[in-house]
Amino acid sequence: MNLNDILQNLDEHVRFAAYLDRLQQVADTDEVDLVSRVLTDPDPTMAQSAVLRHLDRRAAVLYPGPAYEGWAQAMTRATIDHPFLAQRLREWSLFRAVTLKLPWQPDDLLASSNRLQLMAAAGTNTEAIGILAEAGRTKRIRNAAKATLSHRSES
Repeated sequence: MNLNDILQNLDEHVRFAAYLDRLQQVADTDEVDLVSRVLTDPDPTMAQSAVLRHLDRRAAVLYPGPAYEGWAQAMTRATIDHPFLAQRLREWSLFRAVTLKLPWQPDDLLASSNRLQLMAAAGTNTEAIGILAEAGRTKRIRNAAKATLSHRSES
């Protein structure tokens, strides 16, 4: 099913599933174009949701390696007109920096979404976990970070 066939389907649930399928199978060289085209769907909420799932899936695989930087830059250009998607990419980049112990700022972590703070609280960077145990946005985040620290001290 090509993109024109997908767009002709009036059911956004069918289009959403078809987009996810296409995004999962897309070649690296065609990914930016496909993401850009999906974002032109007449239902912007559905289109952004499909792209968000794709970004999360790809970032989770790519963030530990060197290919992440180029991919994130390309995806940032493709999603520049979609603030939520651009923000998610920034947070993946921050998660990468925290996890790989690259330079990052504590204020950026504290200003990040609950989702990212929870990911970092369960991570391996003791500095980030300590910051979140003390000043994470929610009680849930602070408790998750404290539990991670406690588990580490028991090991």
